[in-house]
Amino acid sequence: MPLNIVLIEPEIPNNTGNIGRLTLASGSNLHLVKPFGFEITDARLKRAGLDYWQHLNLHYYEDTKDFFSRNSEAKMVFLSSHGNKDHYDIPFEDDLFLVFGKESVGLPKPITDNHTDSLYKIPLYSEHIRSLNIANAVSIVVYEGLRQMHRF
Repeated sequence: MPLNIVLIEPEIPNNTGNIGRLTLASGSNLHLVKPFGFEITDARLKRAGLDYWQHLNLHYYEDTKDFFSRNSEAKMVFLSSHGNKDHYDIPFEDDLFLVFGKESVGLPKPITDNHTDSLYKIPLYSEHIRSLNIANAVSIVVYEGLRQMHRF
């Protein structure tokens, strides 16, 4: 059973395309929550996703309300630089939803406030950066999950 990668209001097509490629490579599902900062037909998205986009197990949602209502029974964890626990401590399991926010501001505050017990971060060891690129962050978390679930 795959992991589920969720992007809340992604803004940069290149990042979304690269995450799409990662989704396929890792055997995961991709969930995209509108509004997007680009058109889904954007050439930059397709270039980053190359010819893999049509092979993705892809789900679209009109907004966060739609996403949460359609996945109300799903187990979810939320990734944010404001998390209090490291991503190594995520209880990875089949069908887990890994929820990431948009590039400019991360997850909306109501989401982080409502899910403090399942809010995780990737540790940063420099005071000179606030966060990682979203495509890098998704890669780190997904492959840590696959490692922990012995999927190699």
